[in-house]
Amino acid sequence: MVIVSAAQTRNLAPVRGWLIAVAALIAVMVLVGGATRLTESGLSIVEWKPVTGSLPPLGEAAWTQAFDAYKAIPQYRQMNAGMSLDEFKTIFWWEWSHRLLGRVIGAAYLLPFLWFLWRGVLSGDLKRRLWGIFALGALQGAVGWWMVASGLSERVEVSQYRLATHLVLALLIFAGIVWTQRRLVESAPSSAPLRLKISAIILLALTFVQLYLGALVAGLRAGKIYNTWPDIDGGLIPSAARLFFDVPWWRNLFENTLTVQFEHRMVAYTLFALAVWHAIDAARSRAERAVIDGALWLFGVVTLQATLGILTLLNQAPMDLALTHQAVAIIVLTLAVSQVERLTRIRRGLSPQEIGQPVTAAR
Repeated sequence: MVIVSAAQTRNLAPVRGWLIAVAALIAVMVLVGGATRLTESGLSIVEWKPVTGSLPPLGEAAWTQAFDAYKAIPQYRQMNAGMSLDEFKTIFWWEWSHRLLGRVIGAAYLLPFLWFLWRGVLSGDLKRRLWGIFALGALQGAVGWWMVASGLSERVEVSQYRLATHLVLALLIFAGIVWTQRRLVESAPSSAPLRLKISAIILLALTFVQLYLGALVAGLRAGKIYNTWPDIDGGLIPSAARLFFDVPWWRNLFENTLTVQFEHRMVAYTLFALAVWHAIDAARSRAERAVIDGALWLFGVVTLQATLGILTLLNQAPMDLALTHQAVAIIVLTLAVSQVERLTRIRRGLSPQEIGQPVTAAR
């Protein structure tokens, strides 16, 4: 027989606090990344120096060297020719801040993780999960440079495909951390019907699809055109000839600004309708209070997000509205992950072996 004290279970609180702090930092980094995209700052640093790049240029000679490197890429020649050094510094600081946050997040994740490993408070399953998240974080740094590199030779902006990959990977890491920290809380499994669990999973999957499409919209600057609602390009549904003029047809789904914005709208409508149905179904099924509250909160924030999306579009994506729209998207993702985690618990709490807590044999 094994006895585990309540105090031993509470030892997981620092782990949860650490994960919540890292998730918050990732959310901030996503917003800084959004501002970097909106200010066209992402190509202002044309080298990837993971260690020495943590320092900004020191002195006028270093600033001139960095500016000269920027002048050699197409974006400067085609979009910013004649830019002053002070103007360059403005876009440089956005990109440098974004990269610095990435380094801070890496340290904020790895150092406490190593501490918890050394203290022996993490189980084998939890350690594997956290190492997996760390590996995704390391991959994210490489994906970030892969994205920047796409705009250094032939383009005046980064590839929208790579931008979308970069954003979705960041939010996948964020979702993984949110899920993991929630699983460290003892809670009874849900008795909600299977259809409610399925609708929550579909909501989460659609949220990721919508985030990917939103990144394509940003990468193509598609939010600055077709700035009417509910019509788009003169009607509720554009003509097929306009939606699929490029060949092969599938390129339109990722490269045609009209098609990409139309997709983003349609998925938003689908998300809203599913959030409404999920909330009504949760109430009617007499699910646990936490499940009903989770569904209602998700519906409310999805509604807010849809409203912000319309306002952002009508105003041609100003920075304040665009970043607010992005911030609320992160909240939608958090609520969607939490609802799925809440509905898919299969047993109560965690065993001592899972959480890596010391145990004592009964005498």
